[in-house]
Amino acid sequence: MSVRLVITDAMWDRIELLMPADPVRGRRWADHRRTLEAIAWKYRTCSPWRDLPDELGSFQTAHKRLIMWAVDGTWERILAAVLSAADCCDDVGWTVSVDSTVCRAHQHAAGARKKGAPGRAEPDDHALGRFRGGLSTKVHLASDSHARPLALRVTAGQAGHTPAFEDVLDAIRVPRCGPGRPRSQPDTVLADRAYSPRAIRNHLRRRGIRAVIPQPSDQIGHRLRRGRAGGRPPAFDAEAYKQRNSVERCINRLKQWLGLAAVGTGRGRPWAEAPIL
Repeated sequence: MSVRLVITDAMWDRIELLMPADPVRGRRWADHRRTLEAIAWKYRTCSPWRDLPDELGSFQTAHKRLIMWAVDGTWERILAAVLSAADCCDDVGWTVSVDSTVCRAHQHAAGARKKGAPGRAEPDDHALGRFRGGLSTKVHLASDSHARPLALRVTAGQAGHTPAFEDVLDAIRVPRCGPGRPRSQPDTVLADRAYSPRAIRNHLRRRGIRAVIPQPSDQIGHRLRRGRAGGRPPAFDAEAYKQRNSVERCINRLKQWLGLAAVGTGRGRPWAEAPIL
């Protein structure tokens, strides 16, 4: 069986030095590049771990390494290094778009409740909740103007947009090439009508970030009914708003990996553990 590989030599040259070193004692670890290919194959195809092709090594090794690198922050360091290199070349667009997407849980993860059994709430770290279609996970994502993911947070499927907005915006950290603190503040934030509550606009205003968010019709009607007391409508740049599709393109690109489009059967934190390659 031939396996299509996705990690190019250029990718590997960039991330090789960021991978954990072999342990001082004991056996040497399996080849990191092959293990990365195994993890990428799993999330690209959404196949069971046990179906991992022999060319990619042991599925136990790949699965354990995936969890280990999520816990020790390896995935976050790789993403930060890639973003930092792009920022050094002025290739990060700081007109940031924010949105969320729902990932339906696999039928095995969303096991039916037994008849007569009391309802059991999902633990918070599972990021699974019951939404319209059953168990699901909601992914809150911020992307730059080039459809690159800058930060994401996962919540239960029924979670609202407003509570997670500040968390995902605060998670943006792009290290500088030279001295100085990581850049965390966008120039502009684009979002759809779901992010129009006053709390979000006030948060952006306090941080000096320009907000390009349309108002829903109910808010417009409420303001007009109040007359002068309703105040002036918030500024809205329709031309700049056209760039909001960058976050939609980023989500579509990530969901091409079938293992991210559907929450798996492990009832763990699939999006939190998954690499962004």
